[in-house]
Amino acid sequence: PPPDPALRAVARQLAAGRTVAATADAVGLGARQLHRRSLAAFGYGPKTLARILRLQRALALVRGGLPYAEAALAAGCADQAHLSREMRALAGTTLGAYVASANRETPQPSGSSTTA
Repeated sequence: PPPDPALRAVARQLAAGRTVAATADAVGLGARQLHRRSLAAFGYGPKTLARILRLQRALALVRGGLPYAEAALAAGCADQAHLSREMRALAGTTLGAYVASANRETPQPSGSSTTA
């Protein structure tokens, strides 16, 4: 089936930091209907999508050089510990490990015994 056009608006609203309830109201859906459509489109509910988008906002700020605590608050987390828990839960890594891999200019060696 074609993509649900309402879900583009949902993703935009959640990416902007709006709550799930406010997003449902803005797009004219009930909370249950929004949840069902989100499950069908994304494989998870709108709250999980909001968490993922908030983490992406925070990581973009961290990559831009903002300290963790400031990035957490600017992205909508309660504090740096909240951002750290979300990073571990959603990405399976720590903020420090993520930043170290993002700042690496050259990729890790492949483990090959030959060199090019």
